[in-house]
This record gives sequence, C-alpha cells and structure tokens, in this order.
Amino acid sequence: MAVISDPTTKKRGARPEIPRARRRQGWWLPYVLLAPAVILELVIHVVPMLTGIYMSFLKLTKFFIANWSAAPAAGLHNYSLALDFNAAVGKALLQSFLLTCAYTVIVVAVSWSFGMAAAVVLQRSFRGRAALRTLFLVPYALPVYTGVITWNFMLQRDTGVINHLLGDNLGLLTEKPFWLIGSNAFVSLLVVAIWRMWPFAFLMLMAGLQSVPTEVYEASAVDGAHAFRQWRSITLPMVRPVNVVLVLVMFLWVFNDFNTPYVLFGTSQPPAGDLISFHIYNASFLTWNFGLGSAMSVLLLLFLLIVTGIYLAVVNRRSQRA
Repeated sequence: MAVISDPTTKKRGARPEIPRARRRQGWWLPYVLLAPAVILELVIHVVPMLTGIYMSFLKLTKFFIANWSAAPAAGLHNYSLALDFNAAVGKALLQSFLLTCAYTVIVVAVSWSFGMAAAVVLQRSFRGRAALRTLFLVPYALPVYTGVITWNFMLQRDTGVINHLLGDNLGLLTEKPFWLIGSNAFVSLLVVAIWRMWPFAFLMLMAGLQSVPTEVYEASAVDGAHAFRQWRSITLPMVRPVNVVLVLVMFLWVFNDFNTPYVLFGTSQPPAGDLISFHIYNASFLTWNFGLGSAMSVLLLLFLLIVTGIYLAVVNRRSQRA
C-alpha cells in the first residue's frame, strides 16, 4: 500500500520557518550597535578629511584664521604651487617626499627583518623565552613620547650616552659628533624609528607562526631540509597572509610618521629629518598657509591611496595564481 506523504511535513534537518513578523521585530538592533562606531568614524575621520579637502581650494592664510570660511577661493592654485618642482615650495616638497620614501623603505625592511628573525628564533621553546619576548616588546609598549624623548637625551653631543659609550668607553670616536643635526640626523631618525617599529613586526609574525604545525618542520628535517630551506619553503608561505597586512600597515604608519621627528628634533628639524608629514605641518602652522598645507595633505592622501590600491591588486593577483 502506497504511503502518501504530507506536503506540510518538515524535512529532517531543515530549519523551521520563522514568521515574517517575528523576523522584523529586531531589524533595528544591528543598526543601533553599529551607530556609535559610524558616528565616531564620521566625526573623527570623514568630516575632518572633507574639511581639509575643502580648505585646499581656499587662500586660507593667517588673515582669515578667525573666519576661515570667508577665505577667497584659490581653485587649483595651491596644488599647482605644491607640484611646481622648479619653484622653492615644490622643490622642498619633492625633497621631503623622496626623503620620506627612503626613510619608509629602510625602516619597513629592517624592522620586518628584525621581527622575522626574532619570531623564528623564539618559535621554539627554551629557558628564558618568555623573558625575551617581554623584553623585545618593551619599545612597542612604551608611549612614543617617553621613548623618543629618552633617545633625544641619549643622542645629545656632550651629555648623551651614545657619545659617551662609543667615544669614552669603546674609543670608536675621535671626537663627539652631533647626532641631531646635519647629515647624522637621518641616521638617528632611522635608529629611533626602527627601535619603535620592529617589535610590532615581531609581535605580528610571532602570532602568525603559532599556527604553523611543528610536525611540518620535523618532517622536512627528516627529508634533509636545512634551516634556511625550512624558512623559505615553510615559514614564509604559511605566514603570507600576516605579511600582506603587516607590510601594508607598517608602510602607512611609517610614511605618515609625525611623532618621531617632532619629538626628536622639535619644531626646527634639520633638512635630513624633514619627513613629509612634518613638512606639511611646518607649511601649515609655521607659515600660516593652511590652504597650501591642505593641498599637500590631499596629495599625500592620493599617493597613499594609489600605492595601497596597487599593492592590494598585486597581492590579490598573486594569491589567485597560487
């Protein structure tokens, strides 16, 4: 005898259908939870960014500070002035941009190398590993002003620890150099920036290496793979997602670095320490030409957006090929 199945019978494992009225009861809850973050993002980032873009099209000098909305329109004059590399303003901006590019490449490359080396060494368990991890993270945990001010005292010519150590104790220096002025300022800036940045790379890479199974290394060692081959064939591919984000974040942070040169040199930075963020600050607050400074900021924003877009496009293309 055939059994006629009831169409209203629920399938095994199927979700019970929720009435439409019940589904619409809590529709507003996700929007309420997201509203504080959206409002803060608008107030802190979006509105100031749009205001800066608007200011870049104004002749906003010290004569219109009290009522900046009444400043006359400048059109693209501020942008043409910033991009005129034959004039003094454009030439100074170009030099600052090239200096910042060199600074960013060196800091990111060295910080990533130090962080990777430390993460690989501390991946295996040994006595004192926890203490070394804590010690390596101290520069990242310190407030930026505390750490950079300490370096400022250490790099002083007559009373600094660096000259005392290298000259008086080790005898490596015949005379005490100036580390915060002249061409040495760039070296000092690099040392301080790397000291601050490499613990972040170490922390991210160390977290990424925790997901790599130790059995993979043991199996490769049985097959005769040496340490460098393991790092190249196992470690790098396994932490590639971490590296993609890490390199991009470090690039954006270092290229926009303002606190390190400002605290290290003060408002009168040497030409060798004239990073672009500090250069824009001086163009805005020392010469009181906020329209020109805003135009430089917008150009910097466009450059970073283009570089970020190209980087993500290249990374996505490589991941699709793999």
